[in-house]
Amino acid sequence: MVWLYLLSLAGAAAAVFLIFLFGLNIYHALVNIYYYSDNIVLARVTLPLYYFMAGVRDSALLVVIVLCAGGWFFVTYWFFRYPQKQVHTVVEAASHLLDDDASHLQLPPELNVAEAQLRLVRQQAQRSAQIAREAEQRKNDLIVYLAHDLKTPLTSVIGYLTLLRDEPQISTELRARYTNIALDKAERLEDLINEFFDITRFNLSHIELELRKTDLTRMVEQVVSEFGPMLAEKQLTCRTELPARMEYACDPDKMARVFDNLLRNACHYSYPDTEVTIRARTTESEVMLSFENQGHTIPPEKLDRLFEQFFRLDESRASRTGGAGLGLAIAKEIIELHGGTIAAESADEHIRFVVRLPLRDVSAAGVPGKKAAARKS
Repeated sequence: MVWLYLLSLAGAAAAVFLIFLFGLNIYHALVNIYYYSDNIVLARVTLPLYYFMAGVRDSALLVVIVLCAGGWFFVTYWFFRYPQKQVHTVVEAASHLLDDDASHLQLPPELNVAEAQLRLVRQQAQRSAQIAREAEQRKNDLIVYLAHDLKTPLTSVIGYLTLLRDEPQISTELRARYTNIALDKAERLEDLINEFFDITRFNLSHIELELRKTDLTRMVEQVVSEFGPMLAEKQLTCRTELPARMEYACDPDKMARVFDNLLRNACHYSYPDTEVTIRARTTESEVMLSFENQGHTIPPEKLDRLFEQFFRLDESRASRTGGAGLGLAIAKEIIELHGGTIAAESADEHIRFVVRLPLRDVSAAGVPGKKAAARKS
């Protein structure tokens, strides 16, 4: 840009020089007409121009200075105005990024790079807007489904409690049966309400980590023991291949929720009479854990969306296994806040989730109250 500006100034100076030479030629032509021409009429007609050019000759230095200053001013003004026009053009095009009509993004040839960037931004913005709309729609559908599902267990609880109240002479066995059914429905009601809280917490709160030294082996074993009843109900077994001790600097409550979500997901989507396997190992740079189960192979197009908010493999709203579609999304959020990654694989009726956590200084993280926070986007 600087070189172009200097070349333009040089061109303006050359133009002033050419104008000066042209003026001298005109002046000499007028002198010839005034002094040497026999055409008196022509001499009289050109007399005012002759006097003007004579005045210009007498003030030649001033005229050259004025022309040079004018040329400099014009070139400088154009170089200031031209980028402003380009910026205005780009800003005007950017204001139409989200319009359906892409013709507004057509820029002059010299702005091809800016046009390509704007089109890329437009595509990304449209993709993000589409993802946001789909997530919002899934959330709205899920809330409607959950609200509808709240009626069924609530109606059952009220019905069986009413029977217990209105039939005081009911047998002990029947009373116990009604009580168990009412309790089961009440627990289902609690699960649905907790899903509402999950939706609210995931969208409105920010997750804050309290890092401290934690034995992940003991944590996994504790989570597995808590899942004993569910594993038995699903006719599943759980095998662990863990080191004797595996210390890691993390938020134990949040990390336990990750393991809980992954094991719960494995239980929900496993074939009966199969095995869930949890493995862990430590390398020089990271801790790796894997949760593997046998179940229907997940298609690649769904595998990529497992960690999206409100996405569920089982779209049946009445299914007891169909949660809010937030478990894996929350797990990913927690793992990423710890600086790690989580990925899913599925082939040959096996599903595997792999968690990778970078090693950090556990002694520094062992101080109570050390926190790391990240706001939800």
